Amino acid sequence: MTKKLFFQAISKFVFGLILIAFLLFLPAGTLKYWNGWLFIGILFIPMLIAGIVMMIRSPELLKKRLDSKEEEKEQKTVIALSGIMFLAAFVVAGLNFRFGWIVLPRWVVYAAAVIFLAAYLMYAEVLRENVYLSRTVEVQENQKVIDTGLYGIVRHPMYSATLVLFLSMGLVLGSPISFVILLSYIPLIAKRMKNEEEVLLQGLKGYEEYRRKVKYKIIPLIW
Repeated sequence: MTKKLFFQAISKFVFGLILIAFLLFLPAGTLKYWNGWLFIGILFIPMLIAGIVMMIRSPELLKKRLDSKEEEKEQKTVIALSGIMFLAAFVVAGLNFRFGWIVLPRWVVYAAAVIFLAAYLMYAEVLRENVYLSRTVEVQENQKVIDTGLYGIVRHPMYSATLVLFLSMGLVLGSPISFVILLSYIPLIAKRMKNEEEVLLQGLKGYEEYRRKVKYKIIPLIW
């Protein structure tokens, strides 16, 4: 671990926390937006714990996760559209609370929070299983096909986890409208996976055989 990596991780964490708080509480018009605090808690506390663990045990993996500079043109488009999606979902959630458009029962919010945390655990398991996991679409030096654990069930378990994370997010924030906005993640992730598989087929030895062996991308028997 280096000081540069430490400060890079801390700065991104703090910036992300401030940005999301701003996007939630400013439209809400109050700091009493309890769904916003719940979401920040279940998002950033596990993120902090995971970051500390990676910083101590696997700084190289942490470095890969912090590197978000995408080289693929198609992926740059997906990232830009995803940013717009999140911006809209957070702002609308705050406005929904402020004006009381649609109020969800608390049990729905708490159930969504449990699902969110379960998806977070799945995401952590994917990080543990795949040391080559990066935020960018690429084939790394000496990279090998991972076909055990969750990768023996679906080819892209990371996207399985993020799909559940993002879809439960709108409900945690108490906004069905945000949930509908976040449904746009489905075509976005389909586009990202299509391009990613093309890259892996061209550059990763054994991926074609793996694709024939594990037929489903993110949801067994469905997708």
